[in-house]
Amino acid sequence: MMWRTALSALLSHWRYRPVQLATLLIGLAVATALWSGVQAINAEARASYDRAAAVLGQDRLDSLVPRAGNDLSQDSYIALRRAGWQVSPVVEGSIRVGDLRLRILGIDPVTTPPQAALGAFEGGDGLYPFITPPGLAFTSAETARQIADATTALPPLRVQDDLAPGVVVMDIGIAQRLLGMDGRVSRLLLHPDQPLGRASLTDIAPDLQQRSPQAENDLARLTDSFHLNLTAFGLLSFAVGLFIVHAAIGLAFEQRRAMFRTLRALGVPVGTLIALLAAELLILAGLAGVIGVALGYLVASVLLPDVAASLRGLYGAQVSGVLTLNPAWWLSGLAIAIVGAGVAAASSLWRAARMPLLAPAQPRAWARVSERRMTMQAVAALLLWAGGGLAAWLGSGLIAGFALMGGLLLGAALMLPPILSLLLIAGERLARAALWQWFWADTRQQLPGLSLALMALLLALAANIGVGTMVSSFRTTFTGWLDQRLAAELYITAESEAQWQDISPLIANRSDRILPIWNTEITVRGAPVTLYGIADDATYRDNWPLLSQAADPWDQVALGTGAMINEQLARRQGFTVGEEITLLPGWTFQIVGVYSDYGNPTGQILINLPQLTARFPDVERLRYAVRMAPEGVAPLMAELQSRGLTERNMIDQAALKAFSVSVFERTFAVTAALNVLTLGVAAIAMLTSLLTLSSMRLPQLAPLWAMGLTRRRLAVLDLARTLLLALMTMIAALPVGLALAWVLLAVVNVEAFGWRLPMDLFPADWLRLGGLALLAAGIAAALPVRRLATINPADLVRVFAHER
Repeated sequence: MMWRTALSALLSHWRYRPVQLATLLIGLAVATALWSGVQAINAEARASYDRAAAVLGQDRLDSLVPRAGNDLSQDSYIALRRAGWQVSPVVEGSIRVGDLRLRILGIDPVTTPPQAALGAFEGGDGLYPFITPPGLAFTSAETARQIADATTALPPLRVQDDLAPGVVVMDIGIAQRLLGMDGRVSRLLLHPDQPLGRASLTDIAPDLQQRSPQAENDLARLTDSFHLNLTAFGLLSFAVGLFIVHAAIGLAFEQRRAMFRTLRALGVPVGTLIALLAAELLILAGLAGVIGVALGYLVASVLLPDVAASLRGLYGAQVSGVLTLNPAWWLSGLAIAIVGAGVAAASSLWRAARMPLLAPAQPRAWARVSERRMTMQAVAALLLWAGGGLAAWLGSGLIAGFALMGGLLLGAALMLPPILSLLLIAGERLARAALWQWFWADTRQQLPGLSLALMALLLALAANIGVGTMVSSFRTTFTGWLDQRLAAELYITAESEAQWQDISPLIANRSDRILPIWNTEITVRGAPVTLYGIADDATYRDNWPLLSQAADPWDQVALGTGAMINEQLARRQGFTVGEEITLLPGWTFQIVGVYSDYGNPTGQILINLPQLTARFPDVERLRYAVRMAPEGVAPLMAELQSRGLTERNMIDQAALKAFSVSVFERTFAVTAALNVLTLGVAAIAMLTSLLTLSSMRLPQLAPLWAMGLTRRRLAVLDLARTLLLALMTMIAALPVGLALAWVLLAVVNVEAFGWRLPMDLFPADWLRLGGLALLAAGIAAALPVRRLATINPADLVRVFAHER
């Protein structure tokens, strides 16, 4: 009976204060939504990586691969089979269907090891439809929907649920014809149970080597930085949301001091009171967690297509755009909601446990204690800044970068209330009129109650400034880089070499010159690298953006003694100008230049075109850049289209730039969305704090009303107070945001993507963000201000009737 009565008394607080209850639930639900939404996105992406890694047992089976080049002769496979080797051929390549790049896998279902089986041939019609023309192609349901209306050379499609997005599996013979690899295979899968006494690999196929399955998914490792960034945003948003929860629970504790005193006096033990408060918290956290997970699912569903586009644009990773309801992330969402509520309420529960039995009910005691804690906050902020700087100095990699970023943001948040308090003291001392002296003093008195909301606002504004500066710097640099790199007026990709032979005379007659864009894939120090052969032309000499170079770099490339590498390869492998780089055994070049290559996830090397064709005579010769008068591009494209070259195989300079910029914008759309959501959470924090404090401020406002200040004047002063604090917070957030931008550009971005961007400043964006911050603060203050302006005078008189 005592438990039920005491719990009912505690819950009655929320029944009579529905706005405060909504504040608590909304704060925790929104925080949980952003966190669980990010986790849902990350879980879906990693599931796609795992499915991609598991195709044909790549994560479990050894393979035989060529020591040089990208493929091997089918004769090597036949020789190995005859010598007793249990191997199965695989053909791999890619084709483009509209804007979608498909990864084609050709297999021999008869020799495929059981560990690589797809399960696609169990039941149904068996193997016969798969291996006989036109064959069958297996792909995911999502990929089948994306290419359903496209005209392709693919066999009829059949859905296979366990395949990764963008993967199409078909018979090896059909895949060879589709990819133009007749008589060639990409690799050979090794059956785990090899017969004893087989001939040595070096005797039968010395040009092949055995490669073990990758212990870690390449895509997952490559994209770790991206998902770490998303997780950091989720944690930041969750922390901002917890400020709301902490403020609501802390103020509810102060408002219920009298209730706690009464319950204790009536015989409720302190242990029972704490248990009941914990049970109350668990009920509210569970309810908010369920709402938050549901909202998180909606957030993830909206953002997932843009995240998939980001991963495809930055890393070439194919990620499903359809969200799966995974128990792992929604259970983690519920768990973090409960844990977060516990963390936010820990100090209040501790104070309740240590509160003397006859402690007086003093609602403002909390504020005064908070003021005394500002010195401790300042010391903690300095320690956090020092710790972050020390981690960046002694450590390396993304962890050090995020430690520096975390120390910077948390330290700045803790330092904000002491700084604002000093500024308000200065304002009070400079004021001459009694009213304005009261205004500054009263604002300082309200600061402890608003400090958590202002800290949340600071974090949101700093994140917006930092990430916005990074993205805008990237945009400015990227568009300038595009103007340099995309110097040719027209880019053409032929369907076949025969088609190129047919159309090349027409292009030669209409253009100034034709520059081949031929490339192949090699491995340098165990990492895949794209090797390009380029012609000796002024297009490259005049426009190619070099970050560092030797003397006369283009002359050395033209002579065949030098090579240029992109920034990604230089940073990841530690190459510098003047160093030698080995492309294949016995084939070495001197590095004569490092060039910027924004947006490319892989390493690149540029060498002399004759060197490429001499070493790789079978290199695909289908892509070309055409230099010509700009006004002749459209007529030439029209005539080429009449000659059978499809529109998607011709890209003029302007269209390619527009497409590249559109990919860039969509790549960072998810970042912009998370920025807006974080700022929205901060606005909710302001609203909830102001609503809660408005009912507690009547004893401070009633005497001024009694002395002649109108309710409307008091409301205007309250609005001015809120806007002033928001403006001060915005000014404080500016250096924090710029420091955050530097960390992102100089530390995190380099580790994440392999390139470093110059940092540009955008004051117009700061003014716009400041306007949004003031607007958010004004909207948050609108309801409390309206209440004050229209309050019943009897409520103000009642303050004096209740004086003791």
